[in-house]
Amino acid sequence: MYHHVKRLMYTVNVGEPDVRFGQMLLEQFGGANGELAAAMQYSVQGLNCDDPKRKDMLMDIGTEELSHLEVIGSLARMHLKPLKQGQCSKAEADPLIAVVGGGGVSLFNSQGNPWTADYLKVSGQLEVDLRSNIAAEARAKITYERLIDFTDDPGTKEALTFLMTREITHMKAFQAALETMGKGPFEIGELPPDEEYVNKYYNDSTGEGELGEDATGPWNQGGDWELVDSPAFATLASKQ
Repeated sequence: MYHHVKRLMYTVNVGEPDVRFGQMLLEQFGGANGELAAAMQYSVQGLNCDDPKRKDMLMDIGTEELSHLEVIGSLARMHLKPLKQGQCSKAEADPLIAVVGGGGVSLFNSQGNPWTADYLKVSGQLEVDLRSNIAAEARAKITYERLIDFTDDPGTKEALTFLMTREITHMKAFQAALETMGKGPFEIGELPPDEEYVNKYYNDSTGEGELGEDATGPWNQGGDWELVDSPAFATLASKQ
């Protein structure tokens, strides 16, 4: 059950509206890494979760993301206000928002593409979903950093910093929940990997000299790794 409190989770104040920046903010309203996508992803995962404790966490964070959607939507709406007031020059800058949306927010990203459930990552396998959520929060955090770089409005920066910070909070919660499952970082699902292939690293961009230089590191050498040259490169080398 949801209950709407008529107060924002974080108070938003905008000095001088910036229509162009308002359009950019829509990325976090109806974009792939935005708050609506996060709210839906975590809530649907929560509905699918049989573990009552982690289900509660997913529903808590999914509900908070709806609050964030309200914050970013209010912020975008303030920046888009000149379009609502019928300022022709501003409307010409973004006719989609001015004409289709009447100067308000709608479920489009910053490029005018409609929101889609394809943005959601819901596998029904808890450890997979938690890893997807950590990655989603990381992408959202970076998006907020970039948005902050494109505005000089103090109130806008403060609100975006709050939202950016909460992404880290959620990452910490998802990571802690993942760690309590007692699975190793590569333990996914129930079936073990095929031991014949799991430690083979295929060097598929191999080369020397004009063909480029290979790189090595802990991702392809040491431990259990077996470095295997690309068959395609072996064929190429035999023709030289």
